[in-house]
Amino acid sequence: MYGNISIVDQAIGKKNAQEDPEKLAAFQAKIDRGEKIEPHDWMPADYRRQLIRMIEQHAHSEIIGALPEGTWITRAPGFKRKMALMAKVQDEVGHAQLLYNAAETLGKPREEMINDLLTGKSKYSNVFNYPAKTWADTAVIAWLIDAAAIINQVTNSKGSYAPYCRALERICQEESFHLKYGYDNVVTLATGTPTQRAMVQEALNRWWRPIMHFFGPPDIASVHSEILTRWKVKMASNDDMRQQFFNQYVPKIWELGLTVPDPELRKDEVTGKWSYGDPDWDEFKRVINGDGPCNKERLAVRRMAEINGEWVRNALKKPTAKYTVPLS
Repeated sequence: MYGNISIVDQAIGKKNAQEDPEKLAAFQAKIDRGEKIEPHDWMPADYRRQLIRMIEQHAHSEIIGALPEGTWITRAPGFKRKMALMAKVQDEVGHAQLLYNAAETLGKPREEMINDLLTGKSKYSNVFNYPAKTWADTAVIAWLIDAAAIINQVTNSKGSYAPYCRALERICQEESFHLKYGYDNVVTLATGTPTQRAMVQEALNRWWRPIMHFFGPPDIASVHSEILTRWKVKMASNDDMRQQFFNQYVPKIWELGLTVPDPELRKDEVTGKWSYGDPDWDEFKRVINGDGPCNKERLAVRRMAEINGEWVRNALKKPTAKYTVPLS
């Protein structure tokens, strides 16, 4: 940010100035009335561009987000937890399909979105570039990362673009079950043997910083503009969502006798605001730019899936042709 206007804001302002003033005014009036924008409605070019960026990154995050937990399906303790985790991973992939569908209504083909993911042009949530080292990691992911996701998704479900809102309503219903599944796992470990309790505490220690990164940097460093809030593309500030997470889940963590790995975390009883230690935003930037513990691994898995699934996509397009099924 430079002063109160970022470079991105200035660029958006220039583009918006080139739009038809009457159409812009009618568009804003429709949003101000609380009406939803449908794919066939007129919309500013930057509204379309920002929504594509947001929705496709959300879709990428869902499909990449299935990978850390997916590696634990074969190692889950017991048949019931194995089945529950398998269902959760399946849900996450299904969420990605809903979101790709929503993004496609804005004019960007799914193939282009997938290609942008695999080439690194399009991003996904930082949090999924960290390893799930133990079974307790999957419990923390399912509880606290899904909790953070629900806060973000419930907020955005009140936005202005109808296909995205409809997709989010379905996704949030399923994510609420994921959260309960994760909480049950955490409670089981936190009230189990000393070894289990130590394992879940260690997992919480590892994931706390990525969870803080999940909501994005403080608002003062955000490049999102006022107009995106006015258009109801961005429905809440990063800091407001992070504060909501603290209010809802820090007391629950403490109730379980677990320790939040941030000695500076405390709530001001007068203002009601939480203060917290610096979660290292330089690390956030490094990971989002590809230099995280599992960035290369996550994209390599997706590239392999894309290559191995090519014959299926081709067969759907031309079912009478002959295809060679890859062995790996």
